[in-house]
Amino acid sequence: MLIEITDTADPRLADFARGTDVLLKNGRGAHGLYIAESALVLERAMRAGHRVRAVLTLRDTVDDAAALVGPEVAVFTGSMELLAKLTGYELHRGLIASMERPALPNPADLLAAARRVVILENVVDPTNVGAIFRSVAAIGADAVLVTPGSSDPFYRRAIRVSMGTVLQVPWTRVGEWPATRRLLTTSGFHVAALTPATDAVSLRDFAANAPERVALVVGTEGDGLTPDALAAADTIVRIPMRHGIDSLNVAAAAAVAMWALS
Repeated sequence: MLIEITDTADPRLADFARGTDVLLKNGRGAHGLYIAESALVLERAMRAGHRVRAVLTLRDTVDDAAALVGPEVAVFTGSMELLAKLTGYELHRGLIASMERPALPNPADLLAAARRVVILENVVDPTNVGAIFRSVAAIGADAVLVTPGSSDPFYRRAIRVSMGTVLQVPWTRVGEWPATRRLLTTSGFHVAALTPATDAVSLRDFAANAPERVALVVGTEGDGLTPDALAAADTIVRIPMRHGIDSLNVAAAAAVAMWALS
């Protein structure tokens, strides 16, 4: 259903009207909303079974949007200037869609069939969250667990940077470390904490005899893993470095470590 925008105050456009990620998460729908940006991300969201509420598109991408969502979903269109006034940003990828957030799965259910899991501890930059998802999805993570202090993987920038892989890799939130450690132990996981500490086990050596099930923990930008995360680990692991460099960006480190363990 194609609708030409003439008034940005139209109440049907409320999902797109300069809504922050936090407002979308907490203000609408049973579990909140998120924004899927680009036809590729929208397609992956729909393939994952997520419900589309509405689409906002530039005129030259109307046909792509309509082909994806069908006649029952409202497709709003207008000039780039009008859409930017509505949303607060330019639609460089042609379209955005408001999507209903799914309920997050139970962590124990995700772990039941998994062998390689990545845990994001307090990773606060949505760009890093998205980059981690894209890398570990491509390399072979079965699931991602996200601690309370980490940025939301459903934030628009995280989804965009991940190229929609946030919508493909199973993930969920976990609680504080004592309960998470018990869950991992019960599920048969060896917890490997990634850190630049010089007394840590080399990733090469760890990967050469890696346990059947590994939960790889990566920490926040700058400060790295918390003492609680290090205390919960079975093994402290480091990526060998040269030229006096002590660490990588958290997204790069997660990719390297997952490749070694894949």
